Amino acid sequence: MIRTVFSFRISTCIPFLLAAALVSAPLAAQQDPAFLKQTNTRWADSVFKTMTPDERIGQLFMVAAYSNKDAKHVKTISDLVKNNKIGGLIFFQGGPVRQANLTNKYQKLSKVPLLISIDGEWGLAMRLDSTIKYPKQMTLGAIENDSLIYAMGHDIAMQCKRMGIHVNLAPVADVNNNPKNPVIGVRSFGESKEAVARKAAMYMKGMQDAGIMTSAKHFPGHGDTESDSHKTLPEILHPREHIDSLELYPFKQLISEGLSGMMVAHLYVPAFDTTRNTATTLSRNVVTGLLRDSLHFKGLIFTDALDMKGVSKFYGPGEVNLKALLAGNDVLLFAEDVPAAIALIKKAVAEGKITQEEIDQHCKKILYAKQWAGLNHYKPIKTKNLVEDLNNPKYDWLLRRLADASVTVLQNRNNVLPLMRLDTVKGAVLCIGNKNEVEFQRTAALYTGLTAFNIDRDAKNATRDTLISKLEKFNTILVSINNTNVKLTDNFGITPLAEFLLDTLTKQNKRIVVSVFASPYALQFIPSALKADAVVMGYEELPVVQQVAAQVIFGGQSARGKFPVSYAGFGAGTAVHTGPPVRLSYTLPEAVHASREKLARIDSLAMEGIRKKAYPGCQVIAVKDGQVFYMKSFGSFTYDGQRKVKNSDIYDLASVTKIAATTAAVMKFTELNYINLDSNLSDYLPGLVGSNKANIVLREMLTHQAGLEAWIPFWKRTVNDSGALKSSIYRKMWSDSFPIRVATGVYIQRSYKDSIYKQLVSSSVSAEKKYKYSDLGYYFLKRIIEEKSKILLSDYVSKTFYQPMGLQTMGYLPRLRFETARIAPTEKDMAFRKQVLQGDVHDQGAAMLGGVAGHAGLFSNANDLAVMMQLYLNKGTYGGVRYLDSATVNEFTRIQFPANDNRRGIGFDKPEPDTKKDSPVCRNASLSSFGHLGFTGTMTWADPETGIVYVFLSNRVYPDADDNRLAKLGTRSSILKVIYESIGK
Repeated sequence: MIRTVFSFRISTCIPFLLAAALVSAPLAAQQDPAFLKQTNTRWADSVFKTMTPDERIGQLFMVAAYSNKDAKHVKTISDLVKNNKIGGLIFFQGGPVRQANLTNKYQKLSKVPLLISIDGEWGLAMRLDSTIKYPKQMTLGAIENDSLIYAMGHDIAMQCKRMGIHVNLAPVADVNNNPKNPVIGVRSFGESKEAVARKAAMYMKGMQDAGIMTSAKHFPGHGDTESDSHKTLPEILHPREHIDSLELYPFKQLISEGLSGMMVAHLYVPAFDTTRNTATTLSRNVVTGLLRDSLHFKGLIFTDALDMKGVSKFYGPGEVNLKALLAGNDVLLFAEDVPAAIALIKKAVAEGKITQEEIDQHCKKILYAKQWAGLNHYKPIKTKNLVEDLNNPKYDWLLRRLADASVTVLQNRNNVLPLMRLDTVKGAVLCIGNKNEVEFQRTAALYTGLTAFNIDRDAKNATRDTLISKLEKFNTILVSINNTNVKLTDNFGITPLAEFLLDTLTKQNKRIVVSVFASPYALQFIPSALKADAVVMGYEELPVVQQVAAQVIFGGQSARGKFPVSYAGFGAGTAVHTGPPVRLSYTLPEAVHASREKLARIDSLAMEGIRKKAYPGCQVIAVKDGQVFYMKSFGSFTYDGQRKVKNSDIYDLASVTKIAATTAAVMKFTELNYINLDSNLSDYLPGLVGSNKANIVLREMLTHQAGLEAWIPFWKRTVNDSGALKSSIYRKMWSDSFPIRVATGVYIQRSYKDSIYKQLVSSSVSAEKKYKYSDLGYYFLKRIIEEKSKILLSDYVSKTFYQPMGLQTMGYLPRLRFETARIAPTEKDMAFRKQVLQGDVHDQGAAMLGGVAGHAGLFSNANDLAVMMQLYLNKGTYGGVRYLDSATVNEFTRIQFPANDNRRGIGFDKPEPDTKKDSPVCRNASLSSFGHLGFTGTMTWADPETGIVYVFLSNRVYPDADDNRLAKLGTRSSILKVIYESIGK
């Protein structure tokens, strides 16, 4: 059983007793550090007995090591390990594999395993590349759910263990009650001592419960300083009562809950020690009298880095180390001249300034810590898959949850957030500070069409003025403040340009929403931000934080954070709640309890289709309960692989047009009493009276049991025997007589649409009322919709649905709205149009109508189609607006004629209930689900029972539409099956 009480000489410095008496007693039921509660310390005790006095002194030194320095540095550290028997290393900048290799090297050289530490307040990424960067503590200060901070501590600890690190010099327990603090700031949880104590304890426990030692800092409190201890010695001039009740409060709480380590700051605090130029690190009154004797802290006491000017500028080589030891510190951190320091310590022992017994006690405590950390069973770090392990996707989910919980809406005048009717938004998204596209802009673009602008923080006035001129035509501007830093001395990276632009824009008659990805104290440099309609605080520039901020603005998720400080007119705890989500959110599989391992099968299936040339590329989206948890693109536009598919790219939806356009319009028309589904076709198209189409019932036509032919190849009448286009019907150039574009260099006669209609009217109709899939009814529906609405079908669905919903890519005639290079090509049509089709509808009949038809012609990316399907799954609402009645959606998506062996809904396809027959969808889909497939290689499906929405878009018709390998492989349905299985029950 180890001793948990250590005795120290006190004869050299009586005044610390006075300091101890001035501090209130520690909290009741104080816990000892875990490493001091070990019942078996044989390893530590036996190692200690083998050590010489010099080796015991060596154990007290923790030297700075780097994995990004040259061989000379490596030799220096190696020599210190071999010759001076130092006890540990603190690693700074470098990379994981390089550091692991060096750790293994140094451990092999060391007689006693080294205690490895890192200064990783926001995770390993504070020091190492290729690792996960967690939020800084000010961001965490905005989080209400402190269990997330515990989880973060645990995850960081697991990453430390994988790296062979035993001590993380965190958390920061300083109460940042001085906005002018140049060194703490966003490293603190905030200005509330209770919040700081609570959150620091959770961070500490998360790490310690996972087997990593912690070191709270910067004792006795660095939060109320206005100078940087890296450069000089800051002063704290408050009376001891103030310090005891405020600065010391979090440290006392942590001590009571079993803190394993404490770092002492370089501060001048006359309330405890009036000796000039004596930092608290070197003050026996503070280290021994206050921390150890009064607060009864038994854990390891670390100095702050002894190379910092706050202490080093007053003493010669090695001298500062001796003074730190005499003050009572256990670990001498970042010692610059170890041999000189050892010599001075040995001299001090000889002169009676410190006893060998005291050194032995420090050494034993370090050895106990090493045993608790597992160094009695030391194993080298395995570097295989090291980077992959450190970036395990499971860590991403916590990072996302931290961001979700921290983003704060400070201001929301007139409830402008979330942005609602997007058809009224003529929007721009402006990034100030970064000339390249940022994550905030990319995420905002998922919700609606926004014009992106970027300006560097040091842009010249001419560039600034040009930007202001370009922004004049917009009525809504989302502004993000990016490329910031944590340095108060650099105005947090914010230049006067940002204030000038915000001042200019907020004086105009526009909606301005400002997202600040910087310290809350940065608001002092952009006061005009507070004139904006809404202010969103992201606190820092992490990509995931930017994603969340954009989603809060559009109602993809709620704002959950609370302001952790009082500043810029906002009190601590300020939070404007924006209500429950009203649009899709973009998240990770864990949000819907989906298995990443199972979802990986989607990647395999998608790539298999590409390898087998079922399609050159595709987009896949999976949504559950309004949360997009899988969104990826695969392959290329063509098999040459030159143009990779992006999530923003646009595909020809083919027959999915039926449910995403025409059926949507019919649903609306039934609500407006423009259409009665049980009326006859001739009731709306009187010209059909007397024809075999006159008595076709709309409900039967929309469920494909009206007896119509499957399709009519209208184009074949327009080519001669050699396959050339008839000159009487087509021209190569547009004219008043030939105004309808069919493809590039192909324009059809204005009146030919009447010929198409005549062929439709004269086509045969079967008397047998059974299910037979047909495009023809949708030609008639297009005419009905256009005659009733007095506008084109394309305009009607755009104005009624797509524009208000923010569906920027969904619509007809994409060539008029987007660059052709963004649209996936379809067939190399050598039979009809004699060209590769890109941006023109693949379906020949739709093309001959100018690209707008009821059965085909719609284009979209997967994201916008998912939104449209979510509208149906929501029973007609989206973005806080009701577009359709729930009863309408229920009616259209149910099976209409089950007795006729017809699985179809009204417009919508449905699963085949007869398990002996082929179904358009996997058997996992419920019978209440609905969707549609498209000839070009598309599919979308929605399931009310599970909340799943699925979209698969491809251009399987490239280069040849005849070889339908996609259908043979069953890729679309197989991927949906994986989605169901990934979520389970």
